[in-house]
Amino acid sequence: MSDQESSNIDPYKFLKISLNQDGTLTRPESFPCVPPIPDPSDLTDSQLALSKDIRTTNGILLRLFSPLESSGKLPLIIYFHGGGFVFFSATSAPFHNSCIRMATVCKALVLSVDYRLAPENRLPAAYDDAVEAITWVRDQANNVNGCDPWLKEHADFSKVFLMGSSAGGTIVYYSGLRALDMDLTPIKIGGLIINQGYFGGVERTQSELRLVNDRVVPLASNDLMWSLALPEGVDRDHEYCNPSIGSSSEKIQRLPRCLVRGYGGDPLVDRQKELAKMLEGRGVHVTAKFDEEGAHAIELTDPVKATKLYDEIKNFVHSTAN
Repeated sequence: MSDQESSNIDPYKFLKISLNQDGTLTRPESFPCVPPIPDPSDLTDSQLALSKDIRTTNGILLRLFSPLESSGKLPLIIYFHGGGFVFFSATSAPFHNSCIRMATVCKALVLSVDYRLAPENRLPAAYDDAVEAITWVRDQANNVNGCDPWLKEHADFSKVFLMGSSAGGTIVYYSGLRALDMDLTPIKIGGLIINQGYFGGVERTQSELRLVNDRVVPLASNDLMWSLALPEGVDRDHEYCNPSIGSSSEKIQRLPRCLVRGYGGDPLVDRQKELAKMLEGRGVHVTAKFDEEGAHAIELTDPVKATKLYDEIKNFVHSTAN
């Protein structure tokens, strides 16, 4: 089945985007950006976490969330939002609100990374930004040029987790591999949380073919987003996209424990299951959670699924399993 035959959907119209002559993208204003709320007096009754913006030395925006009812040291979750590497930011309302709930339910600090988007910044730009964020956290723990007061007071740097949904989950996997070659002392990455990871490959999976015209991630839009995100001139069987490329690397077996999640109604679910199987085969401690009911990014619209996600993250983060 060719890409042209795979779907009757026009991906540009579906995604409401247009590619400009200079290689930039005109995107829809789908979700508003929201400001942080660092002052408790400005919170509403429904908001249970404070937030503030910080920039790294190279100018990457980080939004830090701290639960209101926090005492002592808390785990730190470095979070990467979804959007196919093409859409959204750490300030987009759905992801801002999700981080509030994550910080509140999980009793953790959440650091949301506003990584660069494609096609203006093709991969590995997002992976590079993730590594910079991890490095920034390490430098905070070492008090290089001072430490943010929220982190200094509440962060347990021995319990740092990388978490992402969709493209964010993909960033977690590849930046987690890169981190293995870094001296992160004194921080310790205690686990990777890959929620509905956005992985690809040239050969179609059964779930992709079964859900070719999916209402959230139809195959045509999936292909387009990868073509915009990957380096020019490569296909989806590339190391930035397909985990099976380079799966023989000895580094994989050194990854910390992983929580891998997915839903049966997601066209990408077969690739997520393949990732979990590959990791287990390399000796990684994997907690696999696959729910047959649910679509891609459903936790952004379904409160019940969202609550289940946050509960599973909480259990994983606070587990003492190695």
